[in-house]
Amino acid sequence: MGTRSYGHFNDDTMLTNKVLWKGCGYSDDDLSRPIIGIANSYNEAVPGHTNLRQLAEQVKYGIYRAGGTPTEFGVIACCDGVATGHIGNNYVLPSRDNIADSIEIEAQAHKLDGLVLLGSCDKIVPGMLMAAARLDIPAIFVAGGCMAGGPAFAHKTKSDSTTITEAIGMYQTGQVSYEELQTLATVACPTCGSCQFMGTANTMCCEAEALGMSLTGSACIPAFYNERLRSAFESGEKIVELVKAGITSRQIMTRAALRNAIRVLMASGGSTNAVIHTCALAWELGIDPAEIMNEFDVISDEIPHIAKINPASTVYDSEDLYKAGGIPEVMKVICDSLELDVMTVTGKTLGENLDNWKNLYSPNQEIIRPLNNPHSRLGGLAIMRGNLAPDTGVAKPAAIAEEARSFTGTAVCFDSEEECTEAIRQRKIQAGNVVVIRYEGPKGGPGMREMYQPLKMLYGQGLNKTTAIVTDGRFSGTNNGCFVGHVSPEAAAGGPIALVKDGDRITIDVYKKELTLHVSDEELARRRAEWKHEPKPAIGYLRRYSRLAASADKGGVLMC
Repeated sequence: MGTRSYGHFNDDTMLTNKVLWKGCGYSDDDLSRPIIGIANSYNEAVPGHTNLRQLAEQVKYGIYRAGGTPTEFGVIACCDGVATGHIGNNYVLPSRDNIADSIEIEAQAHKLDGLVLLGSCDKIVPGMLMAAARLDIPAIFVAGGCMAGGPAFAHKTKSDSTTITEAIGMYQTGQVSYEELQTLATVACPTCGSCQFMGTANTMCCEAEALGMSLTGSACIPAFYNERLRSAFESGEKIVELVKAGITSRQIMTRAALRNAIRVLMASGGSTNAVIHTCALAWELGIDPAEIMNEFDVISDEIPHIAKINPASTVYDSEDLYKAGGIPEVMKVICDSLELDVMTVTGKTLGENLDNWKNLYSPNQEIIRPLNNPHSRLGGLAIMRGNLAPDTGVAKPAAIAEEARSFTGTAVCFDSEEECTEAIRQRKIQAGNVVVIRYEGPKGGPGMREMYQPLKMLYGQGLNKTTAIVTDGRFSGTNNGCFVGHVSPEAAAGGPIALVKDGDRITIDVYKKELTLHVSDEELARRRAEWKHEPKPAIGYLRRYSRLAASADKGGVLMC
């Protein structure tokens, strides 16, 4: 999609368009300038988005100052945390593609010259980046910022939005009282902002910056800092500059930029969900997701885990990462591995941005370590393969205790998250179990729900180092313990995970990146001959999604 020349509305043939814009209150002068869309995912049901109305005003001021005309429109935003535990969770990943569609439609129908993408949370950020990739017009992403940590709880220096689920596990084992649970629910989320840890929300904001789609140093600014307002204002100025310079999103989100983003994810211990979203973004850019999975695999052997915050740390969170230098500091540590000549939304290369960047605070090597002293030699994410995941699965070594990174146990199988959660509540899971949760993939869920709650409950019961979870669903970026998600092919597609039986032996080895079911090929063939699957009933959007969704290793995108 090419941008229009300014003054477009002065053409007599476009008077119909002009009169309707004037009906919104715009003047002839407004319509002679670049028209910049602000895709704002503000709503009152997601803490990461409740401050976006204020940020949108700052963006508008910046656009006006730089000589553009802003026009704001709304975008839906679902919260994974709010959706957890009921059917709402089925809708969260599918909402990503709906977001991309809606932004594409608005930008094309109204012939926008550029876009400011305003969001914070899990599926909203990748959905916005996917839209930018489709449209190939100038675009810039503005994050809403992270939340402040809550007070200390149990063994954690700071509590967070998911500490309550850990506490439920503690309550089930008599470690905390009901009154303590209620107090924690009141104080664990003390401000607006995306959740405090390196979950999918903050991971994807960091990835947007690493891709060059956000201003340098902006990803980790807390939602409640004034610097967040100044960054939004500057982003408004920059989008007008990008339009005038003709720098479009595909000139920024190149294959080299994707590799840089993957390197940053490895160094910072990003969420496993970043894998499925990066594959989806690559698909929108015309790049085979299989190539991106291979990049993740190769880069995980090259880039160690150097930046450690919750859930890998019980001490530091995203606000601490910001004060330690954020993504620019991480990039400076691994700069010899980065492709520094890529273009960014500043209008400068990544190398120029890093040369000009100054940390407002002080480096903290307890959080961001030098390459010669990483937190772990393993990359933060691992692409798993084996007879249980022929088309890959995803693990997060950064959030797996060293003693649990090679784990063999006996399978306990569940055909839904609800069945598993109830078994954990009844204390039926024991040390040495590998919990298998299946039929929760893109088609099977449908919608590929997060298995955040089961793993958190096991953590609260003290089983996070002595049990494991394997699933064709996803995990939250806050999860820790031994886990493998995104197992492909999924159970609903007849993947081997559908053939596992209670008592089977399973080995998870993140050092070797292997996921092995210790059952002979002959026995698996016998089980496959007996296997039957009845799809879960679904209505509306979920029914369409289940029919069209690709597997997790292909980004879970809608294939037409």
